[in-house]
Amino acid sequence: MATRYLIVNADDFGMTPGVTRGIFEAHTRGIVTSTSLMVGAPGAEEAAQLARSAPGLGLGLHVDLGGNGANGGFGEYAGDASTRLERELTRQVERFVELTGRPPGHVDSHRDVHRDSHHLPAFLDLARRWGVPLRGSSAVRRLSRFYGQWGGESHPEQISVESLARMLESVVVGGVTELICHPGHADAQLFSSYAQEREVEVATLCDPRIRRVLADLGIELTTHEARGWPVPNPR
Repeated sequence: MATRYLIVNADDFGMTPGVTRGIFEAHTRGIVTSTSLMVGAPGAEEAAQLARSAPGLGLGLHVDLGGNGANGGFGEYAGDASTRLERELTRQVERFVELTGRPPGHVDSHRDVHRDSHHLPAFLDLARRWGVPLRGSSAVRRLSRFYGQWGGESHPEQISVESLARMLESVVVGGVTELICHPGHADAQLFSSYAQEREVEVATLCDPRIRRVLADLGIELTTHEARGWPVPNPR
């Protein structure tokens, strides 16, 4: 059987110190291979500094167009909405380079705002200019089912070891898959309804049983930057 490749990407890097610590723990002790930095969040500088100590951690741009202090004056730009968006995306990617000293390895967005039909063209243009994949618009399949809340209710069973093992077996097939996750440690700075679920994600992603599942299934962990894996044609 051909090797199956898995990118495990943790969103919200830099959102708060606790979230950043949880993501870093899920990388150093668990299966997280990649993360996405919120350049305007209060903890962005600390997160970028931490990432420098982990050369094996893939690092991309997590664009935030509102909330968490990351929009950086999105409404201040004059001109039409598309021009304002383009300028804000340029501002955030330039801030990413300033913080990290390198270009992003991929681009995605907070709450998937890039998938909005009005926003998508500007995001695609940004990804093309930097030569990086945009989540959902590349040959890398997205796996977003690893999430422990919906309908206003918490569902920790969805982010358990057993649930993740089932997802890996049924969803990660040929080519490259990106598992989207949101690990973190809840702290006083976290103003999000998705809080305790982040703690559960850290525990699951660090559980040694998941490593064994990956080995049994022949799934190899990788990053967007690796680019050594075969890339099937986008569907």
